[in-house]
Amino acid sequence: MTSIISTRKLACIMVALYHLGCTTLGSPSKSDNLSEQQIKGTGTNSFLRAIDPFPVLDKKGNQYHTVFSGGFNVPRPQFVDIDDDKDLDLFLQERTNELSFFENVGSPTKSDYIWKTDQYENLSIGEWSRFIDFDRDGDLDLFAEEPFSYIKYFLNNGTASSPNFVAVNDSVRDIQGEPVFADRQNIPSINDLDCDGNWDLFLGRVEGTITRFEISPETRNHIPQFEFIENNFQGIEILGQFGSLHGANSMSFSDLDKDGDLDFFWGDFFEPGVLYIENTGSCSNPLFLREPSTINPINTSISTSGYNAPLLEDIDSDGDLDLFVGVLGGAFNPNLSAVENFHFYENTDDGFIEKTKRFIYTLDFGSESIPVLADLDSDGDLDMMATNKISPTDNATAQLFYFENTGTLTNPQFEERANIPLFENYHYAPTLGDLDNDGDLDMLVGTWNKGIGFFRNKGTKYKPNFVLEDTRSITLTRGSNSAPTLHDIDDDGDLDLFVGESSGEINFYRNEGSPENPAFELISDRFADIDVGRRSFPAFADLDSDGNYELLIGSETGEVSLYREITNNGEISFKQDSSFTLSLNNYSTPVIADVNNDGKVDIISGSLGGGLLFYYGR
Repeated sequence: MTSIISTRKLACIMVALYHLGCTTLGSPSKSDNLSEQQIKGTGTNSFLRAIDPFPVLDKKGNQYHTVFSGGFNVPRPQFVDIDDDKDLDLFLQERTNELSFFENVGSPTKSDYIWKTDQYENLSIGEWSRFIDFDRDGDLDLFAEEPFSYIKYFLNNGTASSPNFVAVNDSVRDIQGEPVFADRQNIPSINDLDCDGNWDLFLGRVEGTITRFEISPETRNHIPQFEFIENNFQGIEILGQFGSLHGANSMSFSDLDKDGDLDFFWGDFFEPGVLYIENTGSCSNPLFLREPSTINPINTSISTSGYNAPLLEDIDSDGDLDLFVGVLGGAFNPNLSAVENFHFYENTDDGFIEKTKRFIYTLDFGSESIPVLADLDSDGDLDMMATNKISPTDNATAQLFYFENTGTLTNPQFEERANIPLFENYHYAPTLGDLDNDGDLDMLVGTWNKGIGFFRNKGTKYKPNFVLEDTRSITLTRGSNSAPTLHDIDDDGDLDLFVGESSGEINFYRNEGSPENPAFELISDRFADIDVGRRSFPAFADLDSDGNYELLIGSETGEVSLYREITNNGEISFKQDSSFTLSLNNYSTPVIADVNNDGKVDIISGSLGGGLLFYYGR
C-alpha cells in the first residue's frame, strides 16, 4: 500500500542523529579476527553481523565478550570437540531450529570461546539436540527434535575435523516401525549406560518418569532403530519442589564420583536446583536406588527459576567433571533468571565452587530489549541506552540502562554508568528529540499498557536530567506495547510522532503545535495500511543517501519490513519494497546510524533474548 503526505523536501533535523542516523559518525577499527556473519539482505542494502565491533564495559570496568550476541533467556549448552583439535567447543541453543557455535580458540586447560554462527550448518534441530558418535566411526553425529516431539538423526559423513551432517530419514523409529515419541520440552540423553556396547536412549516424561530404549541389532545402513525396554526406568519418579507436580525436564548421565559408572542428573520445571542420583551399581549393572538429592556447591546453593539443564564436562582438563547449568526458566519466576542463566561450577577437591552465572559474558538486559543511540553529553559522539521488558531484579518495572561513549568518533568505547530512573511501568520504549526547542534532548517513553510518557530534560545538553511531566501524553486508540519514534515528516520544523504497537500497525500523530510546544494530533491509527503481524517497531533512515527517508519496521517474528519514500510534485508517499529482506531475532527493534563513518548506515537491534545485535551496512 502507499500513503501520501503533502510536504516540502525533508531536512535532516536534530532528532535524526538520535534515532534515525542521518549524521555521519566515526568508525571503529575493524579487527581482522572479528566474528562476523553475512545475513539475509536483498534489494539495495545488505548487512554484515559483527559480535565484538568495539569495546563495551560494565559498571565495574569489566569488558563484555561476545558483546552483541542478542542475549540468552533459555540457553541449552553442549560441549564437544567438533573440530578434533583436542579441546571442547561450545554449542548453545537459544531459539527454535538454531544452533549457535562458539569455537574454543584457547587450549584444553584454558578455554577461550569465539562466536562463529547462530545457525551451525543450517541444521534444523527443533527444540533440542545431542551430539554423539552414534556409528562409532570417530566423528560426531547428531540427534535432534523432529517437530513436533519426534526425533531426527543426522549422520556425519564428513570427518572428525570437518563435519558434514546429513539428515537420515524423517524420524527415528522403533522396531515396529513407529516413530519414537519424545516430548519436545524434555531434553533426552543417549549413552551406553550398561556398558554393553549398545546405545541407550532415555526420554524424560512430564509425569516425572523415564522411558528407556536400546538400539536394536536390526539397525542397518546408518538408520537408527530402537527397541522399547521400559516406561518406568528403575522406578525413578521425580517430584518437584511443589510435591506432586511434574513438568518439563532435562537429564544427563556422567561419572561424577569417578567409580567407572554413570550417575544421573535431572533438572525439572518445578525444581530450582539440580537433582542427583548416585549409581550404586556398576557399569554393567547400574542401580539408582537412592532418593534424589540436590547438588549444593560450597558456600552457596543452586536456586534458580527452575527447569535447569545440567551438563558435566571436564572443561579445564584437570581430571574431574565441572558442572554447567543452563537455566530455561520454570515455576519460580523465569524473569529472575533472564540474565543469570548460564552457570559454571568448578569441581575442586572440596566440591563445586561457583565461578559465574554468566559463562558467556554478553550484553544482556533481561528480555525484549530496545536500544537507543544519542549524544547525551554533547561531546560529539553517540552514547547508548537500552531497556527491557521487566527488570530481572525488580518485578515492578522495566529499566533504562546507560552506556557513555568514552572513546572517539573513530574508535567508540561504551562504559556502563548508573541507570536512568524513569517511572514504574513495563516494556520501556524510549525515543529522544528536542521537543521544546531549547537545545537539549527530551524523551518520550512507550510502555506496555500505559501509553507514552513525556520526560522533559530539565538539566542541560551536557548533563541531562529527565523529569516526568505527563505519564500519558499519548494514549493509543487500541492495543498495547507503544513504540514511538520522532520524525519531521512534513518539514515544518517540528517533530511528528509515529508509534508502533502490539497489533503490528503504525499510528501517525502530526505535530500541530510548534517546536517549543508540541501538540500531537492523531491522523491515522493505520498509517499506510501497514501491518507487520505483531509488535511493530518503526524507525526512519536515509538508507541509500538519496535525501529521501525510508521507514523500517521491526516485528515479533524478527523480520524487518522496508517502506521507501517516493517524492512526486512535492508530495511524499511510502511504499513497501518487497525486494528488501532482513531477518533479525524475534522482537526486532532496529535503530539505524552510520557508526563506522563509511557513508553506509548500520543497525543495532534489540531482541527477545534481552541482548543487542549489531550489523555493519554493506
